[in-house]
Amino acid sequence: MKVDYHIHLEEGPYSIGWLAKINEALQHYEPLKEEKHSMEWLVKTQERLQRRLNEGPFTTKWIDLYLEEALRKGIKEVGIVDHLYRFYEAKEYYEKYVDISDSGLGRLQKEWLDQVRVASLHDFTKAIEEAKERWSKRGVTLKLGIEADYFIGGEQELQSLLALGDFDYVIGSVHFLNGWGFDNPDTKEYFKEHDLYALYDTFFKTVECAVRSELFDIIAHLDNIKVFNYRLDENEQLSYYKEIARALVETNTATEINAGLYYRYPVREMCPSPLYLQVLAKHEVPITLSSDAHYPNDLGKYVEENVKTLRNHDISHLATFTKRVRTMRLLEEVTISK
Repeated sequence: MKVDYHIHLEEGPYSIGWLAKINEALQHYEPLKEEKHSMEWLVKTQERLQRRLNEGPFTTKWIDLYLEEALRKGIKEVGIVDHLYRFYEAKEYYEKYVDISDSGLGRLQKEWLDQVRVASLHDFTKAIEEAKERWSKRGVTLKLGIEADYFIGGEQELQSLLALGDFDYVIGSVHFLNGWGFDNPDTKEYFKEHDLYALYDTFFKTVECAVRSELFDIIAHLDNIKVFNYRLDENEQLSYYKEIARALVETNTATEINAGLYYRYPVREMCPSPLYLQVLAKHEVPITLSSDAHYPNDLGKYVEENVKTLRNHDISHLATFTKRVRTMRLLEEVTISK
């Protein structure tokens, strides 16, 4: 049983690099007939990209490119979970807890938030719900999720936002510490202003608070603080790993093995790290599989490898979700209800 529970339809900011990735995806599924790098090819490329920009990511055509990739890779269940910060409805939540002050960091992050907040949560959920039957007819189960940033003190506001959608599952993530978005390439220099021991302590305590809030069905990329290779020795993090594992078990919360940091960031390591995964397996924490794809051709990336990794840790079941209820499914396709 192969699943991919962490897929995004789109994420800004909207750079030339982003446009190139969109073009790569479109070309992957529908290669242009014109000779590459000819004037005719360039005109057709420009026209196709303009259509995609005008139509946005919630069209049948764009969503079903993810279906094509799932079919190609034998992924039987897919969860789409766009970031909460992309949606107008979450504007006040993020502006309250993200540093958007008149500092260098604040100005940068305010600009970033304004650039990525471009869609309606209603439009997103409607598009995924409408796609479910279409996907099912072709043998792939589609789930509606959301990836929501956790901020200490923001639990009630977040709970109200999550009530706006009839989600199959909610992913909680920690991307911000004291208002600083630490995994943004444009803000990575701020790592140099922090004591790593204090920073890691704050990170893991925030993750534990996210788990114990019980707002989430899955906690994403449990050690993404390592994203830019500012790292502590693994053995110095072991006590944190055990604390998080215990919290996940006590709250009956799942996590994921997430490939995103492996193929998209300098650290080039899965989340969680090998040692962290050992701890989670020992505590029998429910786990699902995630590519953290941001483009259709990345769906299912490293899922096959991570199925083998789970088996090597004697993990035989995957966490899947329907309407916030978890079902553990055997890797061999047999379903066991919780």
